[in-house]
Amino acid sequence: MHIGHLLTRAAQRWPERPAWLQGEQVITFQQAEARVNRLAHGLASLGAMPGDRIGMLLPNCFQGLETILAPMKGGMAVVPMNFRLHPEEHAYLLNDSGARVLIYGEEFRQHLEAMRPRLTSVAHTICVGTPAPGDLGFEALLAGQPTTPPALAIAPDDLAWVFYTSGTTGRPKGAMLSQRNLLAMVQLFLLDLNPAVATDVLLHAAAITHGSGCAIFHHIARGAANAFPATRSFDPPQIFEAIQRYRVTTMFLAPTMVHMLTQSPARTQYDLSSLHTVFYGGGPMYVEQLQEALQAFGPIFVQLFGQGECPMAVTSLQKEEHLTAGDPVKQRRLGSAGRETTGVHVRVVDEDDHDLPAGEHGEIVVRGDLIMQGYWNNPEATAETLRHGWHHTGDVGFLDADGYLYITDRMKDMIISGGSNIYPREIEEVICTHPSVLEVSVVGVPNDTWGESVTALVVTRPGMTVSEAEIIEHCRRGLASYKKPSSVEFLEALPKNAYGKILKRELREPYWQGRTRRV
Repeated sequence: MHIGHLLTRAAQRWPERPAWLQGEQVITFQQAEARVNRLAHGLASLGAMPGDRIGMLLPNCFQGLETILAPMKGGMAVVPMNFRLHPEEHAYLLNDSGARVLIYGEEFRQHLEAMRPRLTSVAHTICVGTPAPGDLGFEALLAGQPTTPPALAIAPDDLAWVFYTSGTTGRPKGAMLSQRNLLAMVQLFLLDLNPAVATDVLLHAAAITHGSGCAIFHHIARGAANAFPATRSFDPPQIFEAIQRYRVTTMFLAPTMVHMLTQSPARTQYDLSSLHTVFYGGGPMYVEQLQEALQAFGPIFVQLFGQGECPMAVTSLQKEEHLTAGDPVKQRRLGSAGRETTGVHVRVVDEDDHDLPAGEHGEIVVRGDLIMQGYWNNPEATAETLRHGWHHTGDVGFLDADGYLYITDRMKDMIISGGSNIYPREIEEVICTHPSVLEVSVVGVPNDTWGESVTALVVTRPGMTVSEAEIIEHCRRGLASYKKPSSVEFLEALPKNAYGKILKRELREPYWQGRTRRV
């Protein structure tokens, strides 16, 4: 069994049911199976072989789902990239993964031209839309290819997805997810979180390169449709319109997206009665905002805690656990990340990896078939993260006596803004290249819209000055727009401990007084 067979199985059982819904287009499971098989054969016709990596630079669209699935059917691995990244960052991901083929959207043609001279492994570029001169067209590649699945023996531990996630070094690391890892995710979804049925419709309002894309597999396994709103940005009225039009039942959203839908005055202008499940995760969800969402939409929410290294659902807070009825214990649990899912073991340990008693803070470690094989081409990081057979998440928290996990801090000081992971070290390295900057520390501060926003705390060199606008512009030239600081403050010195390490906790504390920083 391999992940691509889920589509083959669905096409056999529900051939005429809709698989992809986009605008006025309806693609059945039988048609989707044929298109994905054609793409898998098309990639092979270009010389891509089992084990090769296929880069993906696409917005949310049904061709993106086909690009995720086809390499897996061909024994290859997909490398989906966040389209909001800077061309330099995309070039690094493609080169580091050794991607042989890149499938991109026509809206990224200029973006691709900016990084094309730096690509070292990509031999073919395929465009969804009108291709640049010398590139292949997506539909042209599919034409004439076989509609049957590739005749390959795909093993459970074969690589299926390289999920890039950054660390404290600022350089992204490619979490290697195998066929087994993804199938484990499918099984725990169906067992614990969402026993999907063929009449369900999953709306991709969040990026398919991340959480929303991970949610496709268990829906495909049950013959459920995947739909796309008529917007490339997160626009609440258009999300509501898509829910009403497609009779959407299910979505994955970042907490900031949940809050935006809750606050939108357009919410009452549409029929949203079909919506029965909203998974949320990947960012701070404040209890107050969660209660507002429950009041607005009812008990349809399921919280997920996971990482790229252990996708989607290490722990979960179920729908029924969002109903508190004034019970103080249940109310407190709204601030938790729920309990471990089936097939996953969660512990909280001290610096020597010894278990800590209930209520004591330590590092969260995880084990199970969900856990990645390791980091692509990075044995040192793999050994550090997967030591003693457990995935060390880098998150600090505690378990209560009933097994509910509370995440209280991030060992790696990661900032989560609008569902996107932002790593301070990466921004600090850019700011430090400014000639007027002596020292800098970047921290996440509360933001009612995005969960957190980026603030840079800067110490200038003696006799030199620089403005907030200049620092932000300096970052814009070398970073994706969403990573640049939204504010800059200037200090005489940064607080340090006896070993000279900057005390980020002290820098953050004034911003977070009276508020709880959690995921």
